[in-house]
Amino acid sequence: MIQERKALMLALLLAAVPACALAQQPPAPISRAQAAAPVAWSSLSPQQRQLLGPLASRWGSLPAARQQALARGSRRWINMSPQQRSMARKRFQQWRRLSPAQRQTIRRRWQEFKSLPSQQQQTIRHSFREFQRLPSWRRRMLRQQWQSATPAQRQRMIQRAQQMQRQRQMQMQMQMQMQRERQMMQMQRQRQMMQMQRQRQMMRMQRSQMMRVPRGPR
Repeated sequence: MIQERKALMLALLLAAVPACALAQQPPAPISRAQAAAPVAWSSLSPQQRQLLGPLASRWGSLPAARQQALARGSRRWINMSPQQRSMARKRFQQWRRLSPAQRQTIRRRWQEFKSLPSQQQQTIRHSFREFQRLPSWRRRMLRQQWQSATPAQRQRMIQRAQQMQRQRQMQMQMQMQMQRERQMMQMQRQRQMMQMQRQRQMMRMQRSQMMRVPRGPR
C-alpha cells in the first residue's frame, strides 16, 4: 500500500512537471510512431530506473503513452537544477489543492499550448520567463487583467507579446551585427599595425645592412 501511494505521488509529480516546461527550451518533437511505442524498462537509464523504482513491478502493464510520459518526465527531473526541482514540488502541492474542474482546465490549456505553432510557443515561453522575473505585485495585477479580459483582448495581448519579441530579436540581431563590425574593424586595425611593424622592421634591417657595407679607399 505504501509503495502504491509512493508510485501514485511520483506519477502525479512527474505529470505536473510539464507545467515547468514553459520556462525551458522546447523538447525535440516526437513522431507518432515514437509516441505510440512502449518503453522497455531496460531502455531506461539507471537514474530513471531508480527514480521510477516504485513502478518497476507494473511497468509493463502501463499504457505506452503513460510510459512515454513517465520516461520524459524522469529525464526532465534528472536534468533539473535544485531550484527547478523545488519549484516542481511547489507546483505539485498546488496541483493537489486544485479541484477536478481546475485540473481539467489546466490539462486542456496544456493541450492547446502544445497544438500551437512552434514560433508562438516560443513567444509564450519567453513571455513566461519574463513574467517570472516580475515582482509579485506586478504578477498579481497581470493575472487579474488576463482573467478579466475577453478572448479578443487576450488575442491582442498575445499579438503584442509577439510584436515585442520580434522587436527584441531585431535589436539583438542589430547588436550582433554591430559587434561583428567592431570585431572586423579591430582585426583590420591589428592587420594594419602588424603590417606597419613589419615595414619598420624591414627599414631597420635595410639601414643596418647599409651601415655594415665596407667603404672603399679614398
